[in-house]
Amino acid sequence: MFRRQIKILFLVLALLLIPMHQAKAIDPVTIAILAPIALQLANAARPYVIRGLVNLGKGVIRVGKDVVELIFLPYGLLKMTLGAPFGGFRSGLVYTIRGGIAIGKIIFHVLILPLSIFGLNFNVG
Repeated sequence: MFRRQIKILFLVLALLLIPMHQAKAIDPVTIAILAPIALQLANAARPYVIRGLVNLGKGVIRVGKDVVELIFLPYGLLKMTLGAPFGGFRSGLVYTIRGGIAIGKIIFHVLILPLSIFGLNFNVG
């Protein structure tokens, strides 16, 4: 216990005593020379950035649909318990299974969300 506190203390002291890198201003002439080149590069990259953002939006919508499907889990459990006397056990079980699968789909789609930027489409369900 005491060793952990000593390690944390040394880590904090090391972080406080390390000198910070000072930012230095770039010469205005250099900025004036490099600005047109940077604009050309930005214009060349524009279609790829837009395509990546569109693909990311599709991935976020896919995750949102999975989150909506997550509502089936408590609904199915409720239908299995309270609706069982009225014959709702089987449909409640189906909704519970769909909600349980939605949890896995959410995890999978969130993990592959960064890959969807590049257009990789892993469509599950």
